[in-house]
Amino acid sequence: MNHVLAIDIGGTKLAAALVDASGSVLRSGTRPTPGQEVMAALRGLIEEVTEGGPEPGAVGIGCAGPLDLAAGTVSPVNMPSWRGFPLRDEVRKVTGLPTVLAGDAQCMALGEHWLGAGQETRALLGIVVSTGIGGGLVVGGTPLLGPTGNAGHVGHMSVDPYGERCECGGRGCVERYASGPNMARWALENGWTPGRASTGDPVVADARTLAGDAAAGDPVAVAAFERGARALAGMIASTAAAVEITTVVVGGGVSQAGPVLFGPLEAALDDVGGLGFVRAVEVRPTTLGVRAGLAGAAKLAWDYSRSAS
Repeated sequence: MNHVLAIDIGGTKLAAALVDASGSVLRSGTRPTPGQEVMAALRGLIEEVTEGGPEPGAVGIGCAGPLDLAAGTVSPVNMPSWRGFPLRDEVRKVTGLPTVLAGDAQCMALGEHWLGAGQETRALLGIVVSTGIGGGLVVGGTPLLGPTGNAGHVGHMSVDPYGERCECGGRGCVERYASGPNMARWALENGWTPGRASTGDPVVADARTLAGDAAAGDPVAVAAFERGARALAGMIASTAAAVEITTVVVGGGVSQAGPVLFGPLEAALDDVGGLGFVRAVEVRPTTLGVRAGLAGAAKLAWDYSRSAS
């Protein structure tokens, strides 16, 4: 076996690649995620990537959750046509290959540990800060998936038990404070007028505009990022205390804000962290970016195929 098939499934994009044991991509492709008939689109993408190429030996899938590893099913929040969908078995039917499944953020963490900013770290937390907040843990080189496959849902750790009600039904969740849409929402509620950093293009009241305005010194935009960073810092410190992570890799669209996010995050983590091993955690931006999920899915497939042989 020289290659595996890696698949990354999200609410906006389907991606697949043939990947060798060193992480090099031989062939790859993407398609928009349709509102309906997602499996038909995925089947076409698999055929496009594998047709005429070397036969892969296994398939690794990273998919938005929640999911149920025992059953191999997924119910992505942003893909309403899939509820309890038997993704692992359906892909196995299409490919005829051993197939393994994990969450998309778990695959991001595994990809960064294998090929990216988390290489050679002993205990890694990978965070995706975007429309929502996802996460994954890699300890001793092995992804920590949990009994049903939902370990690492750090976006729904509570950093304020008396705080705002989250969309998930919980209270004080990190995602309610630090996701892109929620930072923009809070800024608008507190007097932000989008467009301080506008170049003349139509202004959209989203996290990208918020980051530009924060970089330009808009006080409400700056405060929104500081508030979000403090929530992230509380979550990181709590995770470090529980799992003794040594490294955090932050990806996702909001991470592209750069110093606007990472500056206040470093300051907040220095403030909320107490114990020495918590304060020693190193926070790094992603180096793989959007490729991290596919890399992790490939590593998942390679590890699965080796354990089964």
